[in-house]
Amino acid sequence: MIATIRGLNGLFDRIPNNFVALALRVFPAFVFFQSGRTKVEGLFSIKDSTWYLFQNEYALPLIPYELAAVLATMAEHALPILMVVGLFTRFAALGLLGMTAVIEIFVYPGAWITHGLWASALIALIARGPGTWSLDRVLGLDGGAAQAAPDRATQAA
Repeated sequence: MIATIRGLNGLFDRIPNNFVALALRVFPAFVFFQSGRTKVEGLFSIKDSTWYLFQNEYALPLIPYELAAVLATMAEHALPILMVVGLFTRFAALGLLGMTAVIEIFVYPGAWITHGLWASALIALIARGPGTWSLDRVLGLDGGAAQAAPDRATQAA
């Protein structure tokens, strides 16, 4: 039984880190980008319903609802695009993690399971980076220790 588990774990070790990093970038990015698209009409005209939600339902402390609506809408468009292409990935993930914290604390505190899943992927990106399949890596912007280590699958080959 132990040998079988070790064998299966060995197979899982062969999943390339770059594939994992790409999934960590893409799937949370789509959640935020789709949310951003619900806030606008056309290319970038903020909907009346968005203004209403930020004024009445979201009502964040310390920041005027008009500014919050614009900042959130812009961030939900720009940061996911940066994450998908892997440009300034750690900073984009940090921005989305901050948005996730604001949403959890001030807007929907009961949705901590969903927000925890988003946060987990974003924290992994912040800690480990975007992988080599990213513009950060191509441009030499992200060469941290996690990036310098080759994938286990590459080592095994």
